Amino acid sequence: MHYADWFLTADEMGNPERGLPLWSTGNAVTALIDGSGYFARLVAAVRDLRAGDCLFFTDWQGDADELLCPEGPTAAELLGDAARRGVVVKGLMWRSHSQKLSYSEEENRQLGDDVGEAGGEVLLDQRVRRGGSHHQKLVVLRGPGRDAVFVGGIDLCHGRRDGDRHLGDPQSQPMAEEYGEHPPWHDAQLEIRGPAVAAFDTTFRQRWEDPRSVDTDNPLSRLKDRLRHADITPDPLPPPPPAPGPVGSCAVQVLRTYPAIRPRTPYAPDGERTVARGFVKALQHARRLVFLQDQYLWSPHIARVLAAALRAEPDLHLVVVVPRHPDVDGRFALPPNQVGRVQAITTCRDAAPDRVHVYDLENEHGTPVYVHAKVAVFDDVWASVGSANLNRRSWSHDSELTAAVLDDTRDTREPVDPAGRGDGARVFARDLRLQLMREHLDRAPGDDADLLDPHDAVAAMEIAATALDRWHRGGRVGPRPPGQLRTHNPERMPRVTRLWATPLYRVVYDPDGRSVPDRWRGRW
Repeated sequence: MHYADWFLTADEMGNPERGLPLWSTGNAVTALIDGSGYFARLVAAVRDLRAGDCLFFTDWQGDADELLCPEGPTAAELLGDAARRGVVVKGLMWRSHSQKLSYSEEENRQLGDDVGEAGGEVLLDQRVRRGGSHHQKLVVLRGPGRDAVFVGGIDLCHGRRDGDRHLGDPQSQPMAEEYGEHPPWHDAQLEIRGPAVAAFDTTFRQRWEDPRSVDTDNPLSRLKDRLRHADITPDPLPPPPPAPGPVGSCAVQVLRTYPAIRPRTPYAPDGERTVARGFVKALQHARRLVFLQDQYLWSPHIARVLAAALRAEPDLHLVVVVPRHPDVDGRFALPPNQVGRVQAITTCRDAAPDRVHVYDLENEHGTPVYVHAKVAVFDDVWASVGSANLNRRSWSHDSELTAAVLDDTRDTREPVDPAGRGDGARVFARDLRLQLMREHLDRAPGDDADLLDPHDAVAAMEIAATALDRWHRGGRVGPRPPGQLRTHNPERMPRVTRLWATPLYRVVYDPDGRSVPDRWRGRW
């Protein structure tokens, strides 16, 4: 297997100013499934930092009082304690939209204030396209023998600390009523150690050192910042240390989204869409199984990419795990969230009705689980985890960050080459898929012999979902069948509702951040 077969090459990146290596080899990559596992690892790694080390982070939403472990610390305590020990703590939080729109401006500001009082520095960053957000979730730790990165879909905020039983975070946030008082939450993050840490370090530094003001162009917001004496000028960072040495067998490619915007982004003057391009290139190599978990599989643009792959490969199966319901409800908020998903799933099923398998999740009490993870595994070879969803917004409009992984170590379990391309199954990608499937099937570690072959894995998921569906239809009589999987049935919508919801969805919920020429050419 050549890395360039699956990873993007320099010419394919489309951003000469990217400033990152094409990929980094020799990394150890660990999948951290669900927030409780991630937070425990993060707390241990941050507490190991010493004076003079660095902690950099970016986030979409953060809550100062979120308990990262049952006994603490809170997010503010963990970051603040590090700063008080002499660790250089710097953070970039999305400024967020107004609190009146149910966003998190005040929560993000509070976390920044608490860390600032401890000696760190956190800026609220509004260098985004109009209506866009900074959606990257990244923690970079630099120190001799302590270099590490945490990247994926998990924010440092309420609702994220859930485990594999999905009983919800005791510190919840409001969601659609179907998810209950403490909404169950499924998510994923990666811990990366090795040379790739330097590439993520550079990604943070590029945003921090961007000469454009982090402040908003809204005069009222600027006035509020002045009255609050808000910090809008980043202090200098220490020089970057050398890249860590090799510690594992994984190659990692950093994929990002930055929109085309004025004034231009210095490190992406025409935008960057390597998240989209990396996914599309890897998908072209898939022959047997595309396994996806995604919060927003609701864009017909991405669905057409998946449908083309299904038509091109007659043995290819698509398995997708999505939330049962959007995170919001209401007469006007809900339909735009529904209409895109209906279109996307219909587009895929029209291409291959018997090879598209869409599921949602519920916990042992029958409460739906909100799927926030952004995971892709193709033929047990290429895998990615990040902040970017499968929609046009994440592929072009917001800032996003994803890690794509190719493991040099072949998996020796049969089938050793499920796609028959000679690439062979790889340990990281296969283990990630099996770990997720075992969780959804309520299986113990190692109970996955029937999940190794893609055809058998699809059959096992279908059997489990069908059994649980039948149990519900029968009035829940007798023992509940094992597993969390339910067959996902898209919502049917009246024609009148589709007429007004579709344009609102395309303009507000799933906007296009590409340049006009790229839109005309249909080019990501």
